[in-house]
Amino acid sequence: MNFDRKNLTDDTLLDLYKRILKPRLIEEKMLILIRQGKVSKWFSGIGQEAISVGVTAVLDNEEYILPMHRNLGVFTGRNIPLYRLFSQWQGKANGFTKGRDRSFHFGTQHYKIIGMISHLGPQLGVADGIALANKLKKNGKVTAVFTGEGATSEGDFHEALNIASVWELPVMFVIENNGYGLSTPTNEQYRCKNLADKGKGYGMESHIINGNNILEVFNLLSELKTSMIEKPRPVLLEFKTFRMRGHEEASGTKYVPQELMDLWAAKDPVENYRSFLKENGILSDALDNRLISEIKKEIDENLAIANAEPEIEPTLSEELNDVFKPFNPEVFNPSEDIEKIRFIDAISIGLKQSMERHDNLVIMGQDVAEYGGAFKITDGFVTQFGKERVINTPICESAVVSAGMGLSINGYKTIVEMQFADFVSTGFNPIVNLLAKSYYRWLENADVVIRMPCGGGTQAGPFHSQTNEAWFTKTPGLKVVYPAFPYDAKGLLNASINDPNPVLFFEHKQLYRSVYQEVPKDYYTLPLGKAALVKEGNAVTIIAFGATVHWALDTLTNNSEISADLLDLRTLQPLDKEAIFTSVKKTGKAIIYQEDSMFGGIASDISALIMEECFKYLDAPVKRVASLDTPIPFAKALEDQYLPKGRFETDLLALLAY
Repeated sequence: MNFDRKNLTDDTLLDLYKRILKPRLIEEKMLILIRQGKVSKWFSGIGQEAISVGVTAVLDNEEYILPMHRNLGVFTGRNIPLYRLFSQWQGKANGFTKGRDRSFHFGTQHYKIIGMISHLGPQLGVADGIALANKLKKNGKVTAVFTGEGATSEGDFHEALNIASVWELPVMFVIENNGYGLSTPTNEQYRCKNLADKGKGYGMESHIINGNNILEVFNLLSELKTSMIEKPRPVLLEFKTFRMRGHEEASGTKYVPQELMDLWAAKDPVENYRSFLKENGILSDALDNRLISEIKKEIDENLAIANAEPEIEPTLSEELNDVFKPFNPEVFNPSEDIEKIRFIDAISIGLKQSMERHDNLVIMGQDVAEYGGAFKITDGFVTQFGKERVINTPICESAVVSAGMGLSINGYKTIVEMQFADFVSTGFNPIVNLLAKSYYRWLENADVVIRMPCGGGTQAGPFHSQTNEAWFTKTPGLKVVYPAFPYDAKGLLNASINDPNPVLFFEHKQLYRSVYQEVPKDYYTLPLGKAALVKEGNAVTIIAFGATVHWALDTLTNNSEISADLLDLRTLQPLDKEAIFTSVKKTGKAIIYQEDSMFGGIASDISALIMEECFKYLDAPVKRVASLDTPIPFAKALEDQYLPKGRFETDLLALLAY
């Protein structure tokens, strides 16, 4: 192995040795502990340390790094106290996740490290968001994100590189090509000769680097970082290396040919660098032994601290309270200066006033800039706020949602517009596995609102008409808002943007231009989790949200003799259970009206809640009315049959007659 020191001082060379030695010695200790049953799982980076160490040594402590399992050198390179790492791996409170996640599935703002989720790909998009925030701040910072050769097959890899290239984001995309994705060799993972060749498809600079040569890593990345600051752009880096241990220790390496193991053992990054330093008189045997002894002593002392720490005692209240970031919203009361506007106008004005109030608020989505969005809600926003804050995105919902998380991590609020709520399926993973869980996992909130134009009645067919709130109401960590009136839409949207937690904000397309209401002109908010009593009566409780509120009103207008409480939920998560129970206890009968198909919809959960909490008050079974359990069709006659509007009156009258 050829080590080129270039103009590096002896002190720098020794510092790099200390940096690469520490994770190796910790790993060797971990292999002993896992055999003793003191660590439950371990993903070894032995043989790959030069990459993590080199990248971390090049970046300054304020630049974000997004590592993976085999990047212990990132954590030690940022000087995280070892006892905290040991506590993390043992699931103890001094770790970073309160025992809720294991190994390297965590992040820490203090050390500017953002950990992975097991789905791998989304962290590439998160890096885009962090880098976008740096670019908006004009702070000259570079972001580095790690991935393995296996994850380069994921769609998120393509999406994240495409976004970074189009937006000219200063991101180092670090591929650790270590030969195997668990047991699958690279010749069964991709057909290109080198993964770095993929950079050409994105118009992106790329490099192939010997990932076992610490000086090659450090020198090239030092030059690249300087260049990326002068000319912001992403760079794709393929590090050739090898995984000397199993995917995790239980996997073993029996599937690897012995000659391949022997070949890469001879390329050991620590041993070869040690030999180079000794041959050049930079490292003596005595100094080497002293360094090893000091690090081993540090490891043992910190292990003792972690081992002495008691096991976590579960606290129900703490677990439940950490699903969302606590938030005491500032209340902005509506003024008396009002105007009659449409539902769509309320959304647009609310967005505009929120953009004026929060100078760190960014809107992203397909065609949201000059075109103004598919429904023209952001028309004119570019003129007022500029393209830095109103950003057209490529068609890549997953990476855009992940980038929203990255913006949040780096101090920005984000609104992501789904062109249609149906399209959120291609961004589903980062919503339910990243945004929803991050605060619970390591107390990092996701300050992201996802706008969801939804619903039927417009003959738009199976791919543009779904109302898919139930995909998200069952996911802890997400808030789901679904207004029915312009007044509510504006106030709830403003409140959703102020909330530091992830919010899915549903906007029924059929209401956009058909519903008018007197709405305060000034900025105001309405509290999330509070239902509205639209009509008051004594015979039955009608529970609805979105377009079904208006459909229920039509039914009551046509049946003026019915005395009903009509409860507009407005927010589905958190749910106003108190308002539901209060009304049902008064009327003794409940009918739940949803546009979504019946099975698995939120009406089922509300029905169960009523049965559990209000059973002795009921004079009839709880009734649910919903769309057919089919995809939503296109032709008007078929769509009319699919939607529950034609069945609600019959079911309501039958319930009243029970």
